[in-house]
Amino acid sequence: MKKMFLVAACATLLFACGGNANKPAPVADSLQIAPTENDSVTASFYGEKITADSAVAVSELASLMGDKSEMPLKLTGVISDVCQKKGCWMEIKNPNGEPVRVTFKDYGFFMPLDAAGKTAIMDGIAKVEVTSIADLKEYAKDAGENKAAIEAIKEPKKELVFEAKGVILN
Repeated sequence: MKKMFLVAACATLLFACGGNANKPAPVADSLQIAPTENDSVTASFYGEKITADSAVAVSELASLMGDKSEMPLKLTGVISDVCQKKGCWMEIKNPNGEPVRVTFKDYGFFMPLDAAGKTAIMDGIAKVEVTSIADLKEYAKDAGENKAAIEAIKEPKKELVFEAKGVILN
């Protein structure tokens, strides 16, 4: 929690001082945070500069959404998978069921291919969508699934997804 507060405070400071805060960034900016307990924390920012304040855990997303089809919010969770072609999507572990697939607004930025296991704070829009068979197969292919697993996809899938306009990765 202490580290999260430090990240939020530093992100807020950077956001307040930045002149191009609303401009998507194709590459990450890094922020070194003072070491704690012989440990250094680095936060990387992708897309729009955002802050960590008011972010909710991915486990709360379904209950917050209720019967809404979309909702703007900040979400946080641990990355379970990243597109291994170029980082164009990621999945966030959801202890309440299926992972939440995260895409990036206007395809404006990408995640590092080695981001799995890291914590992400995202600002954007959560949506309930029906993902087509073609998209599901493409995601499976990007994730390195074998041909049999890809061929086994026969139906579209209704799922919670998230479109991020900015991500803090640490």
